[in-house]
Amino acid sequence: MTQRYAVIGNPIAHSQSPYIHLEFARLQGVPLAYERLLAPLDGFAASVRDFVAGGGHGLNVTLPFKLEAHELARQHLTERARAAGAVNTLTFRDGEVHGDNTDGIGLTRDITVNLDVAIAGKNVLVLGAGGAVRGVLLPLLEQKPASVTLVNRTLDKAQQVAADFAGWGRIEVCAYEQLAGRHFDIVINGTSAGLSGALPPLPDGVLTDSELVYDMVYGKGLTPFLARAQAERAGMLSDGLGMLVEQAAESYRIWHGVQPETRPVMNSLRDLLA
Repeated sequence: MTQRYAVIGNPIAHSQSPYIHLEFARLQGVPLAYERLLAPLDGFAASVRDFVAGGGHGLNVTLPFKLEAHELARQHLTERARAAGAVNTLTFRDGEVHGDNTDGIGLTRDITVNLDVAIAGKNVLVLGAGGAVRGVLLPLLEQKPASVTLVNRTLDKAQQVAADFAGWGRIEVCAYEQLAGRHFDIVINGTSAGLSGALPPLPDGVLTDSELVYDMVYGKGLTPFLARAQAERAGMLSDGLGMLVEQAAESYRIWHGVQPETRPVMNSLRDLLA
């Protein structure tokens, strides 16, 4: 019997997860059922119960339900999911709900494997202190960078994030204006500003000569943040499409026990979005 999987969220029509997972399965020659599941904003837990009752084996979780997924799986969380405080991968077995967060491993694999940029020993600047950043900090710290600096419009929020992750590594917190004159090897934009075409208030020149500038959002062409990085003569530029595919690959590995090949799927998805 074909196992049933889905991505759950609200809205959900935009999700590329079905395409990615079905491509993984097609390349491996295995049958897979994977769909989009629209859950009412006040009905996440009920939707999950119905999915499991209908024979569902696993769910990818997207906005706005990652915190509720964390609560649903609170008895069986991985360390990275517990650190993030959010879950994007649910697995159902033996009547229990298991939760993981694959965003961070998706980011670090994209950077270190696909882009061939080492994080170890590098000075890393991370913009933002919301859920997207919390989801990637532990795997990022596990790469042993020389330093991680966190900047956010609301300083108290960034300081709380740094305190929450203090057990895994030191994170320096500063305001945007304090970045003037500083240089970083890797700059990662985890703010939501790019979704509306806005830019974080970075001082001029911060991105100049960085080895890699990475934007966790993706789309057609350069994001506004990457366009600024290009104008400031940054080195390598990358959006988050590779992270999207790599986090899906980690979910696929969790569910099926095999690591799928990601490069063909990244290339075909890029063509699809062009």
